[in-house]
Amino acid sequence: MNVEKFIRNEKTVAVITGTEKVLTDVQSALDLIMTAKYEVGTNLIAIEKSAVADDFFILSRGLAGEILEKFITYQAKLAIFGDYSHYTSKPLKDFIYESNKGKDVFFVATQDEALERLTR
Repeated sequence: MNVEKFIRNEKTVAVITGTEKVLTDVQSALDLIMTAKYEVGTNLIAIEKSAVADDFFILSRGLAGEILEKFITYQAKLAIFGDYSHYTSKPLKDFIYESNKGKDVFFVATQDEALERLTR
């Protein structure tokens, strides 16, 4: 896991990159939130899609809901950046659309977009 600290609009964001899956279950979500809080000093997290478990994007498995519940509970904001064009699931597309309208969880194409959404 590669963790970098970015500052934009006077807000600090922890950016997680790499091909290793680091967001795989509820415990890994808690670990990620605590890493951002104590190592980077922020509750704003941007993570590359390749570092998120594939099951996260299969909504019927419930993993996304369990993980996002922890982010909300611990008042952390999350942006997942990457390519979503190959997903055909209407429920997933609707979930992404609705999430992007909110203020806590975002699904965007690039790291720059993730930083922008998290630091508004």
